[in-house]
Amino acid sequence: MTPLAQPERATQERVIALFHNELDYRYLGDWRDRENNRNVEEDLLSEWLGQRGYTAAQIAAARHKLRTEADNHNRKLYANNRAVYQLLRYGVPVKTEAGKVTETVRLIDWERPEANDFAIAEEVTLRGNHERRPDLVLYVNGIAVGVIELKNSRVAIGEGIRQLLSNQRPEFNERFFSTVQIVFAGNDSEGLRYGTIGTEEKYFLTWKEDEQDNRGYKLDKYLRKLCRKDRLIELMHDFVLFDGGIKKLPRPHQYFAVKAAQAQVEQRQGGIIWHTQGSGKSIVMVLLAKWILEHHPHARVAIITDRDALDKQIERVFREAGEKIRRTRSGSDLMRQLGQAAPRLLCSLIHKFGRRETDKFEEFIKELEAQPTPAVGELFLFVDECHRTQGGKLHRVMKALLPGAVFIGFTGTPLLAKDRATSREVFGGYIHTYKFSEGVADGVILDLVYEARDIDQRLGSPEKIDAWFETKTRGLNDWQKAELKNHWGTLQQVLSSKARMDRVVSDIIFDFSCKPRLSSERGNAILVASSIYEACKYYELFQKTPFKGKCAVVTSYNPQARDVSREETGANTETDKQFIYNTYQDLLKDVEAQPNMNKTEAYEEQAKTLFTREPANMKLLIVVDKLLTGFDAPPCTYLYIDKSMQDHGLFQAICRTNRL
Repeated sequence: MTPLAQPERATQERVIALFHNELDYRYLGDWRDRENNRNVEEDLLSEWLGQRGYTAAQIAAARHKLRTEADNHNRKLYANNRAVYQLLRYGVPVKTEAGKVTETVRLIDWERPEANDFAIAEEVTLRGNHERRPDLVLYVNGIAVGVIELKNSRVAIGEGIRQLLSNQRPEFNERFFSTVQIVFAGNDSEGLRYGTIGTEEKYFLTWKEDEQDNRGYKLDKYLRKLCRKDRLIELMHDFVLFDGGIKKLPRPHQYFAVKAAQAQVEQRQGGIIWHTQGSGKSIVMVLLAKWILEHHPHARVAIITDRDALDKQIERVFREAGEKIRRTRSGSDLMRQLGQAAPRLLCSLIHKFGRRETDKFEEFIKELEAQPTPAVGELFLFVDECHRTQGGKLHRVMKALLPGAVFIGFTGTPLLAKDRATSREVFGGYIHTYKFSEGVADGVILDLVYEARDIDQRLGSPEKIDAWFETKTRGLNDWQKAELKNHWGTLQQVLSSKARMDRVVSDIIFDFSCKPRLSSERGNAILVASSIYEACKYYELFQKTPFKGKCAVVTSYNPQARDVSREETGANTETDKQFIYNTYQDLLKDVEAQPNMNKTEAYEEQAKTLFTREPANMKLLIVVDKLLTGFDAPPCTYLYIDKSMQDHGLFQAICRTNRL
């Protein structure tokens, strides 16, 4: 029988046999007619805990605490699932009698996977207002940790994913999923996809491992990989993240990068993790840092970046993942923190390592090497965007300050030939790589399409304007073209006798009328100007278009009156400095300063938030250098570059548009 004709029942029976015969899970039976199916099968849990030597009182107390957290009606699924995960991960603190010490009941044996009771049940009927029946449920010690939905090979995996998502809705069986750590959807024609509670359909993942082995069904192959006892326990213990309201599991390249880095760490060796832009390097940092701190009691991890925006981003990711992190505010603060036993996790800007003048730099290095910083503990340094720091002398400051530290570099930008030798000197060889082409093939990032545009300075005649219009609207039907022509009735006036920057503005406005993602207001764009003056000039021009109130300037400029107090101008002119200053004064006039932010910083944060979350209300950001690295904005679809760019800067800039 061909895969396309394979009935769902035959697939389910084969998968059950795989779990029972190959993965050594106990088969609990067909539970379609069984009453009171729950996510915590208390008899199974009690039996396992009893075998571990816990008393009846301790078992009862642990079960009660677990049930209370799993079934809390005052919280949403995410909060309940997170609370249950804490109990699974760290154990249940119980106190059976007044005056007795609190003891911890371990619900899962993380150190010895084989010591746990792995089981599988099929057709698990969940009764309630709307009865549902997951195809397969995986249990560890009686606790439901996995749900599998299987489909006929003629039915798309997406149907199984949507069924998993609907089962998690409050009106269906939301509470059952409060203990679940991983969910699967699969069929014999497409294979297997996985996610966790709340994972949107487009973010369900495909596992990749031993790709040269094409024997049998991919569904079976990847269930073996993900659900073998030691791998499932490891995924739950070391690779679950609760990140600012979203529960996450790793993509395969993130998992294998962490595993490769763990091996390096055990040998106290560093290296470079090269993962292409937009593929989730921050997640790798979080997972690796968590593992190091847990498995090495004297370890400390410092995350080093070279730009303030990246420094803040790393701090936010760690905090949202529930990790306590200290963001150092100065060089002396950094040195002070490194000289103390706590905090164990901190982040800092690399430029805080030293500010000596260039001519004294060599002497400064020698001083540091002669008096190394007395850092406390085993220090591991993660250097984000390491391609920007290892090429100059500044990396020597880091090595001199922290001679015993292990350096792990993270980047997603191709290392130029002149940088490679220095990279190996500072960080070592490659720990793990994940290329741009791999990310596109895996659906982790979007491919990039480049279009060179020459702003024609001679669009004076109606014939040339018509030709320009036909080029810009290629691919649209006649009705769509007619609608655009009606909307652009004054096209000739717009394009005739205008300066080059006006033409650029018109070009962008026109794109927002005819490019599908832009015209639907689901996408937006970034314009890269060559200078702060030109950025302000573009901003002024866009204020005369429908973009007024829906575009912003984000540059390194912060208006100071002293910058223009001595500028001399004629009677009716203003200098470039005064123009920039006046532009910023105008755009900041209604902005209020925020705690730890001046008005410019508050304006920038507001613009970035709107750009990321409400693309219809922030269509365009005009930048010079800022936001071209470390800025994740999935709605950003187009990048207009009106500036000479090359090498690292160009690659990182264009990757602002490849996020899913």
